[in-house]
Amino acid sequence: MKLRNSLALTAMATALALPSIGLAQDAPEFASAAETVWILNTLLFLIGGFLVFFMAAGFAMLEAGLVRSKNVTMQLTKNVALFSLAAIFYWLIGYNLMYPLGDWAIEGVFSGLFPAPGVLEAVGIDLEGADDAGYASTGSDFFFQLMFCAATASIVSGALAERIKLWPFLIFVVILTSFIYPLQASWKWGGGFLDEMGFLDFAGSTVVHSVGGWAALAGALILGPRIGKYAADGRVNPMPGSNLALATLGMFILWLGWFGFNGGSQLAMGSVGDVADVSRIFANTNAAAAGGAIVALILTQVLYKKPDLTMVLNGALAGLVSITAEPLTPGLGMATLIGGVGGVIVVFAVPLLDKLKIDDVVGAIPVHLFAGIWGTIAVVLTNGDANLGTQLYSILVVGVFAFVLSGVVWFILKAVMGIRVSEEAEVAGLDTTELGMEAYPEFSRG
Repeated sequence: MKLRNSLALTAMATALALPSIGLAQDAPEFASAAETVWILNTLLFLIGGFLVFFMAAGFAMLEAGLVRSKNVTMQLTKNVALFSLAAIFYWLIGYNLMYPLGDWAIEGVFSGLFPAPGVLEAVGIDLEGADDAGYASTGSDFFFQLMFCAATASIVSGALAERIKLWPFLIFVVILTSFIYPLQASWKWGGGFLDEMGFLDFAGSTVVHSVGGWAALAGALILGPRIGKYAADGRVNPMPGSNLALATLGMFILWLGWFGFNGGSQLAMGSVGDVADVSRIFANTNAAAAGGAIVALILTQVLYKKPDLTMVLNGALAGLVSITAEPLTPGLGMATLIGGVGGVIVVFAVPLLDKLKIDDVVGAIPVHLFAGIWGTIAVVLTNGDANLGTQLYSILVVGVFAFVLSGVVWFILKAVMGIRVSEEAEVAGLDTTELGMEAYPEFSRG
């Protein structure tokens, strides 16, 4: 404490002495209060955005670790391609559908089709030239929101792994990021009818995660399970992933990225209260992930007599999804419990899907859809402004829209060009048959 006080006094004395030694006249003019708020809000969007961007690496590593070695290169290819397509088509179409407002519209090839097309702010603007001088830069908002859109597409990739063709999948990504995701997101985050009704979804348990889960579920039903996954007598044949170290790395990268996902969704950092709320969100987000992981660890020990690492990884992710709808208002104990329920959901939902013969390679549907629904309902436990009926209605509306529209797109793709690789290609592996290269060429396939 004495050292801290001494350092504080030294800093104060130095600050008071600066004008007398001639540094003050050389210093730039200090930003106004309004400029400071604008700068800090913009900075939060940018920091949150690049943390969520790093989640793309997390999804890639998680999927690469949980698929068999003969399909790793395909999963990596899909993850790079889907993010890049999301970046282009969310700019061209999606963003202006999601935010049909003058301040936040952005220039795109098709932006003139929608209300109030706009452009990025000019180079070197001052506050008077900003689109929204009282808030943040247009570019920072676009960058931040794009990352959420791309994350939605990443959810679909893992569930449909090891048997879907590359190009039909990428066409679906274009439609998802251009229309399906932005349209339903506009109902909440674009000031649409769900927002007006009082629907609460802080960072996207429903708007992002359940939408990706519904799209994945529709695709899995239409695509069918992998060859050999389900025996005629009802047995489920395990198909272990190629690299649990990579999968664990992917989970931790996603855990890190989630601080930007939830913390950035405070959408403001220009006051003491906002910054305190961001720190509270970080702490709750972390607690929920820990709760989900520990519950999955204990449950698998009890149920299977041995802990299951893949369940623990997905338990942590389910905890993160569960807290995403309301990471601000809980305390640490409640956040841990909300995440813990996510861990329970994963442990029981994964075998449930297998009983229904719905093949989800990485567990994306339990993690993002089922835990996303739970997290959206759990808002009523800690936020006094939440209404259970409104939350349930919004879950239903978004679910029906995302599932039906995704199903229609998958059916059309299946009819027009086919969405599943041949039996021979699936058995041999998509890396060699679809791409002509292997992630682990020196090892035997498996």
